[in-house]
Amino acid sequence: MNDRRTFLGITGAAAASLLLLGRAGRSAPMGHFSVNHTPAQWRQMLGTQRYAVLREAATERPFSSPLLNEHRKGTFVCAGCAQQLFNSATKFESGTGWPSFWQVLPRAVIERPDHSDFMERTEILCARCGGHLGHVFDDGPKPTGLRYCMNGLALNFRPA
Repeated sequence: MNDRRTFLGITGAAAASLLLLGRAGRSAPMGHFSVNHTPAQWRQMLGTQRYAVLREAATERPFSSPLLNEHRKGTFVCAGCAQQLFNSATKFESGTGWPSFWQVLPRAVIERPDHSDFMERTEILCARCGGHLGHVFDDGPKPTGLRYCMNGLALNFRPA
């Protein structure tokens, strides 16, 4: 009886960890991008937290990014390679706890299906380096109806 309870407790805790912490450990794709580095080079360049998000598809804690409250005019760029991703005019308050945008800049990202965490979503990757940025959903504001829900750690802001 105790062995079964222990097994169920550990299994439940592991499942909860996966749901809460994202998919750390799943690497961003290598190759086919104009900016490529070895995992060791990425770790050195990005640091621990940004590496986990951009290269292992982890998710930062909601409401933890300073970029959530960034409202100046400018451009949001990839923290891995400085690819321009979003114009600040497309940023909106989604209430989700992550920086959100209703439109991406042309040819800045690529999309791929994401079936992790028992969900079907569309993952957003930087088109230049393949870094994991976040996901796009169809519950955003007009005119596109899209919500690009991005990890603040995957972005840098450049004021106009």
